[in-house]
Amino acid sequence: MPKGKGPQGKRITLKVAKNSIRVAFNGRRRLDLSKMGIATFPKCILELADVEELDLSRNMLRKIPNIIEKFQNLMWLDLHSNQLDELPAEIGTLKNLTYLNLCNNKLTTKGLPEELTRLRNLRTLNLGLNCLETIPTTLGNLRELIELGLFDNSLTLIPKSVKKLPKIERMNVKRNPLPEFAKQDEPIDTVKRIESLYLVEKKDLCSSCLEMCQGERDELHKLEDMTPGPSDKPSFSSLTTPNSTAMDNQEEWRIK
Repeated sequence: MPKGKGPQGKRITLKVAKNSIRVAFNGRRRLDLSKMGIATFPKCILELADVEELDLSRNMLRKIPNIIEKFQNLMWLDLHSNQLDELPAEIGTLKNLTYLNLCNNKLTTKGLPEELTRLRNLRTLNLGLNCLETIPTTLGNLRELIELGLFDNSLTLIPKSVKKLPKIERMNVKRNPLPEFAKQDEPIDTVKRIESLYLVEKKDLCSSCLEMCQGERDELHKLEDMTPGPSDKPSFSSLTTPNSTAMDNQEEWRIK
């Protein structure tokens, strides 16, 4: 990138980085550099590569360098809301990683290295809000994965190997052009689902059924009193409709 082009970002010193270390509730040391306006991975933090958690979220990072492999103690890595379009192959060397958040970047399918599947201890992987058109079938090798975020991408297929991950509990695939969700929002006409309407005389009903039907009929009459309609409706006082779920159409159906 030519000098002076693009975001320069904030320069992080080792002193600033040391002051950004926090102890999480689980006792792990977290280097929290989120929302710092960082555009380039700060090499000074290599001095702190023994931390267990690293938060670089909500910055302007365009690239994660291969020196990420120095952070061998990492169990938790948050890179969400940056401008990453690819990951280095060295990400696969972080064998202790259980949590990886890559949400809200510019990752493409080509930007996901095959080495990502070497993270055999990974339990949470968030790839939502990216530019993915396909998911590598090799993600099915992440046998410990419990939660997978794939929402807001351009996916038309989820590989069977991913669907059948043995420990998966939550898989968010919302807002993708997946065929199985294409008709999800079509309205359902409940009236068309009624196959038959039974008309019986009061004497043929047990007391509890009769009481229920009369209650529903009274509710229907209340609605009719509030809704203007023709005054010449036919009346069938000796008949009730014990199983009708479309009370507004009872009179019309009785005529038929």
